[in-house]
Amino acid sequence: MAEEQSGQEKTEKPTERRLLEARKKGDVAKSMEVPSAAVLLAGVIVLYFTGERMFNQVTGMMQFYLGNLDTLNLSPGNMPAISRQALISIFDVLWPLMLTVFIVALLANYMQIGVLFTTEKMKPKLEKIDPLKGFGRLFSKQALANFFKSMAKMGVVGYVAYSEVKRALNEILPLMDKAPYPIVMFMTETAFWIFLKCALAIAIIAAIDYAFQRWQFMEKMKMTKQDMKDEGKQTEGDPHVKGRIRAIQTEMARKRMMAEVPKADVVVTNPTRLAIAIKYDALTMPAPKVLAKGAGVVAGKIREIAQEHEVPIVEDKPLAQALYQTVEIDQTIPENLFQAVAEVLAYVYNLRK
Repeated sequence: MAEEQSGQEKTEKPTERRLLEARKKGDVAKSMEVPSAAVLLAGVIVLYFTGERMFNQVTGMMQFYLGNLDTLNLSPGNMPAISRQALISIFDVLWPLMLTVFIVALLANYMQIGVLFTTEKMKPKLEKIDPLKGFGRLFSKQALANFFKSMAKMGVVGYVAYSEVKRALNEILPLMDKAPYPIVMFMTETAFWIFLKCALAIAIIAAIDYAFQRWQFMEKMKMTKQDMKDEGKQTEGDPHVKGRIRAIQTEMARKRMMAEVPKADVVVTNPTRLAIAIKYDALTMPAPKVLAKGAGVVAGKIREIAQEHEVPIVEDKPLAQALYQTVEIDQTIPENLFQAVAEVLAYVYNLRK
């Protein structure tokens, strides 16, 4: 309860940033059972479609070597060539199985974690050789999960093998009168169904294990409320620092704005609360433009600078309010204010003659 009140209990879902940092360290949700199940299932399927081809090739190899024992010259000089030819023949038999297993193993890992390369897990850590932590890992959730997985796989394989052999018992005794080929085919078919059913059962166990591994990983990655606040500060910046930066930026923008006031043709006031500096150059501007504006202290500063640089100050409350509310700094005035601003500028130009 104290943990909940202090906000230290991990109750928040992990953010993308936390998951990405964990991935960089090699911490991902991964089940070792998925590649094993995928490889076993793919191997059984490949053997089903290529078994006859493999059987014929192996039979041909045995017939060749056993039938030519009297003619083969097994001298030290010929052994490298004979061994090389035998290896090529064996590779020709096994390459579909080996290639399929290799591709499926890569895909099974890729589908779980994508492309990931990190050396973080290879770095030596003292905690890995700590006997107390090692003893604790023996009774961790992961260790218990591995134990139950092993027992489940042993139970499934044993049950499937027993069931298939029991089913085939009635067909085994008549094989005593059969030729070798039917016996081999019967044994091959029985073994295939045993492997296939075991592979499917192990695939189901692998799917359950992956779901468990992902749940356990997400539980491990959960964050406390304080972690969320700290990460927010790291991602978006400390609110105090951001406020200070905004204040500095505002001050710099205000200084730039004040530097434009001496260039104005007129400053329209309200008379003390608002001040708007306006400039118009018929050769370069399509309409009069607001160089600076402000309220309160800023308005007083604008009026002060205008007086120092002899910029005319005209009091017009409606116009000052309209300009302050509708026109931003460095923008031209809208069409509906042309007449009012023109009258003010005409008044100023008349004063300057």
